[in-house]
Amino acid sequence: MMALLMTFILTSSAFSNGGEIPQAYTCEGRNVSPPLAWQHVPENAKSLVLIVDDPDAPDPKAPKMTYVHWVLYNIPPTVKSFPQNGAAMALPEGTREGLNDYKRTGYGGPCPPIGRHRYFHKLYALDVVLPDLGNPTKAALEKAMDGHILAKAELIGTYEKKKK
Repeated sequence: MMALLMTFILTSSAFSNGGEIPQAYTCEGRNVSPPLAWQHVPENAKSLVLIVDDPDAPDPKAPKMTYVHWVLYNIPPTVKSFPQNGAAMALPEGTREGLNDYKRTGYGGPCPPIGRHRYFHKLYALDVVLPDLGNPTKAALEKAMDGHILAKAELIGTYEKKKK
């Protein structure tokens, strides 16, 4: 009998894949990170990386950049979830933070200037624990991850500011 290959998956109890991110997790709400959970981390994973970004900035009809909202690395592979507002709580031992495009560490919620944007929550399983990179940008972290990605899980949420 063939072994069933389990797919590495990332979910949130706050929104479904492709669904709308609740206002609480945005600049119009409490601006706290959503709850995230994952399953089927590859057995040989040594660390996890989480990157949340928006490829639709500044305008989904004419995107010019990918805006980075949250960067974490060296998350222990034994960790299976982050609670709501996990970005403000004590991170799991060994976990390091990178810089988001708000020029700070931690979570910065969706705050699209125009239109409905997509927010990609990407979780990577790596075959190494990365060296201390300080507070790397997404680009520096991706360079350090190159050649070490075992699996990737992705959860996409959308958000559009409420009309005033």
